[in-house]
Amino acid sequence: MTARALTSLAWPLTWLYAPGDRPDVVAKALTSGADVVIVDLEDAVAPDRKAYALAATTELLSSPHPVPVHVRLPSAHDTTAIAALAPLPGLAAFRVPKVTDGTDIARIAGLAPGVALHALLESALAVERAHTLATAHPAVRGIALGEADLRADLGVRDDRGLDWSRSRVVVAARAAHLPPPPQSVHPDIRDLDGLAASCAHGRALGFLGRAAIHPRQLPVIERAYLPAPEEVEAAEEVVAAAAPGTGALALPDGRFVDAAIVAAAHRTLALARAHRSRAHRT
Repeated sequence: MTARALTSLAWPLTWLYAPGDRPDVVAKALTSGADVVIVDLEDAVAPDRKAYALAATTELLSSPHPVPVHVRLPSAHDTTAIAALAPLPGLAAFRVPKVTDGTDIARIAGLAPGVALHALLESALAVERAHTLATAHPAVRGIALGEADLRADLGVRDDRGLDWSRSRVVVAARAAHLPPPPQSVHPDIRDLDGLAASCAHGRALGFLGRAAIHPRQLPVIERAYLPAPEEVEAAEEVVAAAAPGTGALALPDGRFVDAAIVAAAHRTLALARAHRSRAHRT
């Protein structure tokens, strides 16, 4: 069975990066509890280590793993890496860095039939084209920001300066019928309080889950994005009160409920169930 056929969470919350030239680190990532492991062949690998990283990743993906494994390509134009990795049974998806043109996505999809693609938007031009990139090809299964490069491109000094771009990507993903994007990484692995606060802000903006660069960040991200017990209880009340075919109604506590709120309640319960089920399996 290939990685593409493995059952995985409909809503991953934790996406852990590991450098492709460090097989030992990748092995630890696969047992870290992350929902998705991303083997990085781009920024995390020095130029003189790229060939070794590709060879090590090819060996890793020669068989499937219980955790979906994505590969961040060295670039959108690296046909060598695409050709070597696309047929492998352990590959779940490609993450395409610094993409700005839908034709690049379509070209990769043609070279890697059946492989899911996630476009990383890391420049002002990419953010402006967010919906175009999200709908460039049916193989696109997600979009996300690369905030380090975007921050440099925009000359942003304060983190709040990225909020417009963040909202743009959330809206583009929704308009393209893609899952909500995960947040970009929090670069300080020691600052867990800052990570938690940043996740709360990202959740308020409409993100779902987050990329991480160290396993110690995973529990913080998961706690921030999993529905709290009171959210689950409120969603259960909404679903129980909303009989099929009914219109808008008011609950005894005064909350107004319509079809959109009922749909959101179902999503909350589905997310909670999916991760509860995963916890029981692991």
